[in-house]
Amino acid sequence: MSDVKLENQLSPAFPKIRIITETITNFVGFIVLGVLFWLNDYFSWPTWAFWILVALLVLGLFGAIWSMIEPKLLYRNWSYQFNDEFLQLRYGVFTKEWVTVPMTKIQSVSTSQGPIMKRYHARAIKVETMGSSHTIPALEEHVALELREKLAIYAKLKEVDE
Repeated sequence: MSDVKLENQLSPAFPKIRIITETITNFVGFIVLGVLFWLNDYFSWPTWAFWILVALLVLGLFGAIWSMIEPKLLYRNWSYQFNDEFLQLRYGVFTKEWVTVPMTKIQSVSTSQGPIMKRYHARAIKVETMGSSHTIPALEEHVALELREKLAIYAKLKEVDE
């Protein structure tokens, strides 16, 4: 396919949401790594254990730096569009992925919202087919709810009372 962007993008808050989530994850990881360094010192583990911890620290630092860059790149490279026949997704930083999901194959459409996404009025949409699932990571709340309804109508899904 051509390298043309599809008509819809993620929520502009996506990079902030992703950076906050990754920062929390990195913080917890570094705390665990700090505890492991303390245990290494307290119990006098072998020298090879120290070097493994140093390697994990270096990898963690590179990961933390990448987690600050990646969300902006993902935001620029994520787009989607839909009509009554197909849902098309385009994403990827280093390898570009084009996914076309026929509406007739969609079995369920759901939205999710964690506390950070709630703060920024965003939701993720998950579209499931028989063999796979596809997620649009962050849309503005009203857009996500509208998209969920339209996809359900196009896919002719029946809503189940809970």
